[in-house]
Amino acid sequence: EISCSLVGSEMCIRDREMDRCGASQYQQYVGKPLTAVESLRFEHAVRVIPYNSAVTMDFNLNRINFMGDQQGNITRVYCG
Repeated sequence: EISCSLVGSEMCIRDREMDRCGASQYQQYVGKPLTAVESLRFEHAVRVIPYNSAVTMDFNLNRINFMGDQQGNITRVYCG
């Protein structure tokens, strides 16, 4: 969870909104294979994005995105 004691209250509210999907709880998967996501269960919608894949441009703060690199490893986990 995001610590509000480390940032100003307005910034913390904005950060919590940007983490509505809970992506902060999955940052330890950065560097692991995209296939690691297959064994997980989620409360929110999930999108696994292999390198150079086409995706819809809709922005959904309730969806967790796992972005992959050319080797198939997770490079970024974020809401959107």
